Amino acid sequence: QLHLVESGGGLVQPGGSLRLSCAASGFTLETYAIAWFRQAPGAEREGVSCISSSGGRIMYADSVKGRFTISRDNAKNTVDLQMNSLKPEDTAVYYCAAAETGLCGYGMNYWGKGTLVTVSS
Repeated sequence: QLHLVESGGGLVQPGGSLRLSCAASGFTLETYAIAWFRQAPGAEREGVSCISSSGGRIMYADSVKGRFTISRDNAKNTVDLQMNSLKPEDTAVYYCAAAETGLCGYGMNYWGKGTLVTVSS
């Protein structure tokens, strides 16, 4: 069975940094597009970033451009999201998801259960 597990969430002060990691069991992330989504309390889920299977296409939401960086570590079978200059409005549950197409911008086939990021002083 295929599973995605997020880690690295927590409480951080505004301006701080966190690194989220998406790990897979049962399959190799390298052949999938991997995306990060987030959902704040009372809000709809929104896409944050995506990296294609080849790594040749990377997308970011306008709200995180210049602050967040997505990257693959194929040796560890993980996809990380480095989050810098965090703002209170970044507070949300962050989910990673995988797409069998290997392409960003299409439907996701597998989802993790999420990790909570809280940005507060």
